[in-house]
Amino acid sequence: MVSKGFIKGRPAQLHVLDFGLFKVHANGRVIGICGFLIVTDVGERILIDTGFPAKYARDAARASKEDNLGEFGEVLALSAGNLPAPQLAKSGVLPGDIDLLIMTHTHIDHVGGLADFPGAPILIAKAERDLPKPLYWRGAQPMDWPVRDYMLVTQDFDLGPGLRILLVPGHAPGQLAVLLDMPDSGPMLLVSDAISRPAEIDEKFAGSWDDALAIVNGARLMALARETGAQVIYGHCPEQWPNLRKTPEHFT
Repeated sequence: MVSKGFIKGRPAQLHVLDFGLFKVHANGRVIGICGFLIVTDVGERILIDTGFPAKYARDAARASKEDNLGEFGEVLALSAGNLPAPQLAKSGVLPGDIDLLIMTHTHIDHVGGLADFPGAPILIAKAERDLPKPLYWRGAQPMDWPVRDYMLVTQDFDLGPGLRILLVPGHAPGQLAVLLDMPDSGPMLLVSDAISRPAEIDEKFAGSWDDALAIVNGARLMALARETGAQVIYGHCPEQWPNLRKTPEHFT
């Protein structure tokens, strides 16, 4: 299980990582694929999510065919530069510098680099880790769980000062969100795919793993944002994504 206070420092920097662009066939929506790097004031480095598998940067058409992803959409832009290591390098961070990997959930556009950080424990909801394999994409589940130290989340808790992990299932069985208290930007709420975009609230989260749970936890997150005054970064918001500062620029 998770050790409360595993992280000692307070969040000092929040980097948004650009893991590429994807087009959803059903509605033509073009969405950014994001990850995050948190650097604390004592130099700890936390990576949140890892984007698509590297094979999509090598040959997106072939990878999509292997996974039958074309049923859902199309990778529009994903080069080697959109993989975690080059994105981290923009802020001077190496894969071996990562102290903790947080997986908000294990869909294909988040879990691709799950095994790429052997020196870092993985923080993940118990409901996801209890699955035989990562969710990945519908019937395709080619990935196995890497041998790692897993920190399993069963409820909301404070990972460190100014850093709270929220268990918000609905989009996925073990969906996580993260609330940060930044020194200059103030509270920031990374809702991940618990709320992919604001319109999803009005759409009642149709198509989620559990629509009813998604509605409840979406409302809980928005209430928390109002209560704390947090800036919300959505999971895949087409309007927000182009205007988010990307690493090496960052929030402080």
